[in-house]
Amino acid sequence: MNEPTPKPEATGSAVLFPYCSELRSKKLCFSEEPPRSEADILDASNHVWCGQTMQALGPDGERVRPAACRAGRSCFRDVL
Repeated sequence: MNEPTPKPEATGSAVLFPYCSELRSKKLCFSEEPPRSEADILDASNHVWCGQTMQALGPDGERVRPAACRAGRSCFRDVL
């Protein structure tokens, strides 16, 4: 039986699910839980896109990439 994905917990100053929920990649299509590292997001192509714009640019006009799609960005949406 599938158990629900656990909610992120703070570990010191880090959050377990630090990426925007709109961050997309082919590799994420096969994942059953939110990404916790860039390795969970990026495949050999390194191609990612925004789920809001469906492009490589986010709603704020900035490039989509795991290092940038985090809390503090104006268009960031939490996983929860």
